[in-house]
Amino acid sequence: MRSSKPITVTLGSQQKSLEGRLQSGAYSSASEVIRAALRALDREEVAIDEIMRLKIREAIDDPGSDIDADMVFERLERLHAERMKAEDGGT
Repeated sequence: MRSSKPITVTLGSQQKSLEGRLQSGAYSSASEVIRAALRALDREEVAIDEIMRLKIREAIDDPGSDIDADMVFERLERLHAERMKAEDGGT
């Protein structure tokens, strides 16, 4: 018994990509192309999740000192004021 069910998918501009893969002989059906694309997406998401975990761990483990939030906001406000002044012609 089949564990999946047929679906209808509108590909839009990706239709040409699917057709090119079928014409090249790399895949024998649209279903194969879609399954391969979903496997690639799954691999990409796993890789991105791992990179994010590593980046978060690096940030947590960073021995550098924290920046005071008030200092950050003061810098942002000063930068914003300078940009607004420049846009107004320096007046």
